[in-house]
Amino acid sequence: MKLYTIGFAGKSAERFFTLLKDNEVKRVIDVRLRPYGQLAGFAKKKDLEFFLSNLIDCGYVHLPQLAPTDEILKSYRDNKDWDEYVSKFTTLLVERNIPRDLHKAFFESACLLCSEAEPDHCHRRLIAETLKEHWPDVTIYHLT
Repeated sequence: MKLYTIGFAGKSAERFFTLLKDNEVKRVIDVRLRPYGQLAGFAKKKDLEFFLSNLIDCGYVHLPQLAPTDEILKSYRDNKDWDEYVSKFTTLLVERNIPRDLHKAFFESACLLCSEAEPDHCHRRLIAETLKEHWPDVTIYHLT
């Protein structure tokens, strides 16, 4: 099972949509807390839904249960302690019954979306790795 991740920061719309299309992504799963932020550019929720559907025939869904809380984000912004962030976020996933409350088939050829350009210090990577731990046949591809 292929599971992709992508961040929109630092990418042109052309690069972003080409990566998704070339990898035959069927659904973008938005894991941002606020998918409508002014800094999101072409990746604002309403615009992204439109572009995905009309440009590359791709679905879109926002899953806020896969987003960090305001408190976790604020703590990370304040102290930049990645290990603490990982601990808090993975604990949150357990508390939210992730991935037990998710349907595996929904993630087939799907792409987890966040803003961070690289997956190294982004919760989308943590989500993907958590899914892989529970669904061993998952192969993760980070689109950069």
